[in-house]
Amino acid sequence: LQQAFGYTQEDIKFLMSPMAANGEEAIGSMGNDSPLAVLSDKNKPLYSYFKQLFAQVTNPPIDPIREAIVMSLVSFIGPKPNLLDINQVNPPLRLEVSQPVLDAADMAKLHNIAAHTQGKFSSTVLDITYPLAWGSEGVEARLASLCAQAVDAIKGGHNILIISDRAVAPGRVAIQMLLAMSAIHQHLIREGLRTSVGLVVETGTAREVHHFAVLAGYGAEAVHPWLAMDTIAAMHKDLPGDLSSKKAVANYVKAIGKGLSKIMSKMGVSTYMSYCGAQLFEAIGLNSETVSKYFTGTPSRVEGLGVFEIAEEAFRRHKAAFGNDPVLATMLDAGGEYAWRTRGEEHMWTPDAIAKLQHSTRSNNFSTYKEYAQLINDQSKRLMTLRGLFEFKVDPAKAIPIDEVESASAIVKRFATGAMSLGSISTEAHATLAVAMNRIGGKSNTGEGGEDQRRYRNELKGIAIKQGETLASVIGSDVVEVDIPLKAGDSLRSKIKQVASGR
Repeated sequence: LQQAFGYTQEDIKFLMSPMAANGEEAIGSMGNDSPLAVLSDKNKPLYSYFKQLFAQVTNPPIDPIREAIVMSLVSFIGPKPNLLDINQVNPPLRLEVSQPVLDAADMAKLHNIAAHTQGKFSSTVLDITYPLAWGSEGVEARLASLCAQAVDAIKGGHNILIISDRAVAPGRVAIQMLLAMSAIHQHLIREGLRTSVGLVVETGTAREVHHFAVLAGYGAEAVHPWLAMDTIAAMHKDLPGDLSSKKAVANYVKAIGKGLSKIMSKMGVSTYMSYCGAQLFEAIGLNSETVSKYFTGTPSRVEGLGVFEIAEEAFRRHKAAFGNDPVLATMLDAGGEYAWRTRGEEHMWTPDAIAKLQHSTRSNNFSTYKEYAQLINDQSKRLMTLRGLFEFKVDPAKAIPIDEVESASAIVKRFATGAMSLGSISTEAHATLAVAMNRIGGKSNTGEGGEDQRRYRNELKGIAIKQGETLASVIGSDVVEVDIPLKAGDSLRSKIKQVASGR
């Protein structure tokens, strides 16, 4: 089942285990050098095709830790009252949950909610699996059938719909949950029935915080990640701290909650109820026809997969999971999303490129550096980024003589480094960037952290750097781990200065 829903060794080791052990997401470094989902050779979950919009510069619009008092993960499940009817005497009842991640006990209550509430609530399950024999071409008909079932269920008196992929079996493949969830959500909006019902997702696909965020963005009022919880319960003895399975699952739920607050805060949203159905995402690599029909209103500037290709990715995963591949018989796929792995995801920073860079810098070998540069410059041919899809159109007949254009020395004067703060790199790297840009006449940017006053104190006094001086001799050996030789006339001052005095 883990293979059928796309689990990898990395998912369990780097994502789920830390959450179950510590009650929070693991901390990792910034940057992702793996391909966009639409350009990857791997079968990616549909969640990976969506990126949340961003309203953050340095600090988030809301700090979910320091301003926790305004954050809320409370969710209401069920029909919504008419906001325009101020005289409504008996508004519809709704179920309140303190946070949107439900466990097995919660789901058992939801499945039997009619008995618990004397018929005030009634739930039914929408099974999003379909026969494997239909192939990926069967997805569109199944989605239409699900939408019709949802309408019939509401008209039949049900006010909670549980969208489930639990019925996955060797002969039954599941539609990708996000596609099914959003298709039903959008169809009910078009039919004017969305406020008459609550949507709860019961899925084996959701395992990391982003998955829960996208499901919420497209209408899920609550999510039961049944396979993730079963996985954590099964491996609780391998986690540090001698945790019970119940405690490990509770930690995982807590971590997802913290992660959702973090994600919501990046767009200035403080409550889950406001985030639910807000669709604060952009699709990258889905065609406009699919987005218009199943993710209505979502920006999609880069075309790509259609509904049949989305189904094909799930279909391939399913066939591999229940197939006879000896490699997958006893273990999950390596993954390779977060670190380079054999048979894993592609990366722009390959072991070969890193080795050549290290060798060239440590031995000051320019020929090895050129080999490294060639690897980096040619990697666009691997089509891992959008810019790699572009090609310069060169027409020799329109070539401009080199003596009619600016010289390289004049062009580089327009160069400016990125605003990287001192604390984000190192003293040596920060100073080296300033020296290099001053030598070519460009501009370096201090970033918001500013720069050490010792770097320009003597320069302000008219004392120039002399041949033979080093970075350590100018700013002090106490702050320099790797010394850098300087030339006469060098300057350590950054042309563009930013200081975070406001904070």
